[in-house]
Formats: sequence, C-alpha cells, structure tokens
Amino acid sequence: MMLSFFDQFASPTYMGIPLIAVAIALPWTLYPTPTSRWLNNRVLTLKGWFINRFTQQLLLPLNVGGHKWAVLFTSLMVFLITINMLGLLPYTFTPTTQLSLNMGIAVPLWLATVIIGMRNQPTAALGHLLPEGTPVPLIPVLIIIETISLFIRPLALGVRLTANLTAGHLLIQLIATAAFVLLPIMPTVAILTATVLFLLTLLEVAVAMIQAYVFVLLLSLYLQENV
Repeated sequence: MMLSFFDQFASPTYMGIPLIAVAIALPWTLYPTPTSRWLNNRVLTLKGWFINRFTQQLLLPLNVGGHKWAVLFTSLMVFLITINMLGLLPYTFTPTTQLSLNMGIAVPLWLATVIIGMRNQPTAALGHLLPEGTPVPLIPVLIIIETISLFIRPLALGVRLTANLTAGHLLIQLIATAAFVLLPIMPTVAILTATVLFLLTLLEVAVAMIQAYVFVLLLSLYLQENV
C-alpha cells in the first residue's frame, strides 16, 4: 500500500516510450495565441497583465544588463506554473516532481549566471568567496565554505521545488484515501476529512504558484550578484 502512494511520481510510459516529454511540451499548446485585433479578449488581457506585472517585479532589483534575461525568466515562470497547476488535476503526471528535470533546469541557468560573473567582473565574482574584513586564520576555511555554498545553490533550487510538490501530492493522496475509507464507516469524520482535503488542495494551488515564483526569483538574485 505504501508503495502505491509513490506510483504517481513514476514517469509514465507508452509502449516503452517515456511520456514525460509530452507532459512537458503539452502545456505550451494551452496558451492563448495573440491576435492582430486592436482589442484582445479577457484571457489575453489577463495574461498580458500578469506577465507585465511579474516582469516588472522580477527585474526591479536588476540593472540594465540583467534585463536581457526577462524573456527567459518570464517564460520559465509561466512554464513552471502551468506544469505545477496541471499536475493537481486527477490522472495527470507532474514532471516537476522529478529531481532530474528540476536539476536539468537549475544547473544550466545557475552555471550561466556564474560564467557571466566570471566574464564580466571576475574580481567581484571571486570576491564573494571571501567577505571583507575576514581574519587571516579564517581565510582558507571561509573560502572552502563559500565555495561549497556556491555549488549547493543549484541543488537547493531543484530539491526545494521537488520536495514541496512531492510532499503536497503525497498529503493529498493520503487524505483522499482516508476520506474514501472512512466514508462507509464514519460519514461525519469522512466529511470533515473531505473538507480538510479541499482546503489542502487550495493550499497546494498556492504552493504550485509560489514555488515557481521562488525558483525564478532565486535565479534572478543569483544573476544580480554577477551582472
């Protein structure tokens, strides 16, 4: 029984072909396409307002050099939110519960920010490894600690997104199973459990959006240190 709870995180296959690529590519077909009309419909207007507000909030602490990343960060944000939200639907698969996918997104983007910092301002980039005013005996230790913390950043990005979504899906399945089992035995308790399940689902909707925002926000903060 315990193993079946984790079956939802297994990558689905069809005739031996993994369907994670379909789960990643399908959300892009759900976005409304822009029109050539002067006035857009409500969906396009809402999407444009959301993207504009998010881009302004994200690029506010960045200088002009970091504004080149606006399209990438906004696309990544919309992509992660869509995948996380679709994963809350029944009989769906959430690709962002796979650590390999999240690390595949986090590591190249983090590495790009580090390379940009080393190319544009190598002295300042290396200066982050040693805080100013450090006592001489602590210099080797602090350099090692700061280097380790630098390389842990992409791991923290991937693990944070994976752990939050995985924990939420497990809680939803556990409480839903409890409500289904308790329904014929204790209907009152089952109704209370179903109410908790509904509130937890609303919480998971918020978590799906917040975790996508945190993922992109941390990447923008890493970029801010190197531009």
